Amino acid sequence: MGSNGMQNNSTMICAPLMADSVEQMVKEMHQAKAEGAQLVEIRLDCIKNFQPHHDIQIILKNKPLPVIIVYRPKWEGGQYEGDEQSRLEALHLATEMGADYIDFELKVASGLIREQKMKNDSATKFIVSCHINGMIPSDEELNNLAAGMRATVADIIKMVVNVTDITEIARIFHLLSHCQVPIIAYSVGERGLISQLLCPKFGGFLAYGSIDGYSIPGMPSLYSVSQTYKLDHLNSATKVFGLVSKPIGHSKGPLLHNPTLRQENFNGVYVPMFVDNLKEFFSVYSSPDFAGFSVGFPYKEAVVEFCDEVHPLAESIGAVNTIVRRPCDGKLIGYNTDCEAAITAIEDALKEKRCSSSEASLDAPISGKLFVLVGAGGAGRALAFGAKSRGAEIVIFDIDFERAKSLACAVSGEARPFEEVVNFQPEKGAILANATPLGMHPNTDQRIPVAESTLGDYELVFDAVYTPRKTRLLKDAEAAGSISVGGVEMFLRQAIGQFNLFTCREALSVKATSR
Repeated sequence: MGSNGMQNNSTMICAPLMADSVEQMVKEMHQAKAEGAQLVEIRLDCIKNFQPHHDIQIILKNKPLPVIIVYRPKWEGGQYEGDEQSRLEALHLATEMGADYIDFELKVASGLIREQKMKNDSATKFIVSCHINGMIPSDEELNNLAAGMRATVADIIKMVVNVTDITEIARIFHLLSHCQVPIIAYSVGERGLISQLLCPKFGGFLAYGSIDGYSIPGMPSLYSVSQTYKLDHLNSATKVFGLVSKPIGHSKGPLLHNPTLRQENFNGVYVPMFVDNLKEFFSVYSSPDFAGFSVGFPYKEAVVEFCDEVHPLAESIGAVNTIVRRPCDGKLIGYNTDCEAAITAIEDALKEKRCSSSEASLDAPISGKLFVLVGAGGAGRALAFGAKSRGAEIVIFDIDFERAKSLACAVSGEARPFEEVVNFQPEKGAILANATPLGMHPNTDQRIPVAESTLGDYELVFDAVYTPRKTRLLKDAEAAGSISVGGVEMFLRQAIGQFNLFTCREALSVKATSR
């Protein structure tokens, strides 16, 4: 595992364009090229008052990139509701005018594509497409469908699904890897994001990316395709790392891990994975290709039972934020890099403040301090055990009082009901830590209900939320005169530990506890 095989793949990057005028369509074609697209998909059915001869001629005359012409009817998820013969005539016209690719729906493709190839001695390639509604078919059914699509003599086949669980995408990957003709296959929706991002690894003909200003659920932007993920570097040997979470939209992991993997010449990619069922997920994505995972909200505690072995620190905390698939036997090894990351971020901020104010710097600036923790989930457990290791006195609030009591017992602390946090009066110089998702984008107006009048009594306020970088809690804390430490500091530090684990530099030699 490592830096082998960094050559480019043959997958092209396509921008779907759905402008409502031919003038805007031309403008967006040039925008797509500037943003890194290699071809564009033109949706004729989105153009208002569409005039086939005039509009197709303008599009093809002004195209800066190869184009796929699509004229999607309502019955296949498009906007065209007119006469079917007129629609097909427009596609025939686009063929005669020399469009690079023409998309025909499977329902009408039989015979049409063969006829078009016989009539027109041109370089136009034909795509036969099928949008599958409902549950995704089995591998065998998908293969049979692909065989039927190949029988239309299309140059390229295209299948679009809408998965209800990320595990269903494994069938798409299987199809991409085994299809004997060029194929486009992906899922729409947030759970389908990895079908676009990992398409080059499994040999897809093209992956889609949206132009700036036109976000599409489940589709990466052209910018992220070319800059964050650099899909042109992926190949069959690429190792996949990912964030297992629900939701995934807030994650900054790809922005950090992907450039670092490339800088270290490591053939890997880090992608967000919207996971609904941990058991099914780890059962389906069990191959060595899926080499490691970050674990996010809400799974840091629940994921422990799916690890084959757990590092002693993670075992004692009862939460895992990093999983590595051990190359020699494929076992999943769980670690926790949150604990040290959060506590050292807090300690360093306290030391820095004391240095700047010429106070004596302490080796253990948290020792003996009151540590007020709100949230007893995975991140909260990491903070609590870190604070305990530094000799702090811990008070824990959680909306689930039984969970707060369980954690308090584990760290010799005190549990309080969540509703008491608003009236809690800390001692001067205490530390406040938020380990709940309150304040996370898009709910940036929220924060834990600590009384504003008490914020100034805390020497330092820490917020594990890192999107946005400066949460409402941190703004209020700064206004009250407290030191503020954001989740970005914790995130960066834990990610360094994760990267070392992912790349097998040191962590796999650390003894772990078998389960």
